[in-house]
Amino acid sequence: MTARLILSKGREKSLLRRHPWVFSGAINRVEGNAISGETVDVCDHKGQWLARAAWSPQSQIRARVWTWDSEESIDIAFFTRKLNQALTLRQWLAKADNLDSYRLIAGESDGLPGITIDKFCDYLVVQLLSAGAEYQRPALVTALQDCFPECSIYDRSDVAVRKKEGLPLSHGLICGEQPPALLPITEHGMKLLVNIKEGHKTGYYLDQRDSRYALRRYSQDARVLNCFSYTGGFAVSALMGGCKEVISVDTSDAALDVARQNVALNQLPLEKAQFIRDDVFKLLRSYRDNGEKFDVIVMDPPKFVENKNQLTGACRGYKDINMLAMQLLNPGGILLTFSCSGLMTVDLFQKIIADAALDAGKTVQLIDQLRQAADHPVISSYPEGLYLKGFVCYVA
Repeated sequence: MTARLILSKGREKSLLRRHPWVFSGAINRVEGNAISGETVDVCDHKGQWLARAAWSPQSQIRARVWTWDSEESIDIAFFTRKLNQALTLRQWLAKADNLDSYRLIAGESDGLPGITIDKFCDYLVVQLLSAGAEYQRPALVTALQDCFPECSIYDRSDVAVRKKEGLPLSHGLICGEQPPALLPITEHGMKLLVNIKEGHKTGYYLDQRDSRYALRRYSQDARVLNCFSYTGGFAVSALMGGCKEVISVDTSDAALDVARQNVALNQLPLEKAQFIRDDVFKLLRSYRDNGEKFDVIVMDPPKFVENKNQLTGACRGYKDINMLAMQLLNPGGILLTFSCSGLMTVDLFQKIIADAALDAGKTVQLIDQLRQAADHPVISSYPEGLYLKGFVCYVA
């Protein structure tokens, strides 16, 4: 018999609005026995059925909703339906933008909480981030093999968030052929090398695709500074936009080596590109003290905040780094600045930019707003799905 989670009175409101999470404090009691990851029924305090969810006893998010339909079972057919629904959107995007790689499943926003799947050419890279996702691994893999028989499947469930779910890290080939050390993909006319086995996340930041493309319109004859450059996607785009110089800064020699290869792969002038291994905060201060100036700066830092307790410190970090960038820009310069921290709201990030402008003594106009690409959709009942925020700033 399926176990039931009985919510405390009044704690069903978010579920009635179809938010997919049930937190520990919302649960009054558990009826029956459920092992970690198993499917349970969620009911209100009167026992009225609300949803079917995955049980995660070691996480503060105790349950993640699979379905709002009491007649729907969580099985291979369920995952096949979800994959096909997600593919409908992605196939349209891939055709419109001539893409061979995209995010196939964006977790909760595609009705598959705790599951991320990126498609790089003929490789599916899977991250299972919750107890429920891990429990359903066999059904999900079977559905993937049915829907994408031509694809190899690689596991990149080697992220620390799994520890909060009581799960070990997992990494390696699930089926098919081992991926090459560097796999070339195509994005807005650029060829970019992806390291599926060892690269960040699933190998590459597909979510910044549109922002990389947007950089081209600001790059003509510009001196560009590309901070936290990783494998140089923004640098390649700046060169394609006609920049006179682009400097890419990262702490990883391996990432910078791939960035150099990406420039060469696109037959762009390597003499216009510099690759510097350094701490961005430290280098920006050195540039400021030495009177260096740029026309365009890309500021795409890693996540500064993992939980609410870190938010205040993260705000200081974002303000400092944007203040330094503004001080380095020539009058009329352009700053593309981003936050990928889910806890950082758009309004708060805009306020941080305003505070940074005051401290830098600059007048800043926001001329465009950027976000994760359309293959990373945000379902209306789950606003947390909008994690990547960006602004294009004109700095006078």
